[in-house]
Amino acid sequence: MFSYKKATGILFLLLLLALVIVGCSSEGYDAAKIRKELSNLDPDDPETKMIQYGKELFDSTKTVLPEHVGNNLSCISCHGDGGLSANSPMVGVTVKYPKDRSGTWTTIEDRINGCFLRSMNGTELEMDSEEMKAMVSYMEFISKDVETVDDITWRMTNDREKVPEPNVNDGAELFVQKTCITCHAGDGSGTSDHTGPALWGEGSFNEGAGLTRLSKATAFIQNNMPKGQANTLTDQEAVDLAAFVLSHDRPEGDPEKIGDSHKDPEKDYMFKERREKLKTGEFQWTDLDVVVPKKE
Repeated sequence: MFSYKKATGILFLLLLLALVIVGCSSEGYDAAKIRKELSNLDPDDPETKMIQYGKELFDSTKTVLPEHVGNNLSCISCHGDGGLSANSPMVGVTVKYPKDRSGTWTTIEDRINGCFLRSMNGTELEMDSEEMKAMVSYMEFISKDVETVDDITWRMTNDREKVPEPNVNDGAELFVQKTCITCHAGDGSGTSDHTGPALWGEGSFNEGAGLTRLSKATAFIQNNMPKGQANTLTDQEAVDLAAFVLSHDRPEGDPEKIGDSHKDPEKDYMFKERREKLKTGEFQWTDLDVVVPKKE
């Protein structure tokens, strides 16, 4: 017979489990703990100044390093809350490097400069500069509790192996309906590198940046937008918005610096030639392997 005592015991266990789940960080890391540690850094520790400078550079890149940023973006434009945001975190990133990346041995410094060249359409930092050392120090600090790559379960969520066939016109309507224009402006030029970064035009990332890939832009939008309503867009809505954003012109970037690997026909980057052919009908979204054609 199912006793009252047994039922009470089960209820207690369920309550305990609920408390454990609530107590765990939804991100897989404790962002609140990291924020507290950042606010309580030891002023006598020589590393403190570098960590704090690194955070300043991360949060206000275009203001602090205007000579290295060629658009209106900062690191925080994609990686909110100083890289602690659950949807595009930088926690654990230093554990992943150095590593082989596309046939090239890549360090965390290389990766940072890659973002300066592409996402911020700018110029590289000197490898031994105070700015580079500070950014690495900051990223190492927020990653200090991550021991191995296997512990990182929260990164690389902005990827999709397949996306539905998009419709740019539907994306244009959604851009208004979902109030994207409130933060990003009607012309995509943005209102702030912190709260409404430029999505296209000269103030935005260049065509070598990862977000010019249809699959990555779709995932990023679905994981982050609309603000305060992440993961509420359907796959179709997210890809329609991504296609609308990527159909607009943006900086090409310095070809000598960013190379031309993004123009590989097997990849789903939306570069100038594809954008122009999209307008004339010479390019179809279904030309991309990542796109699943609509059923007739």
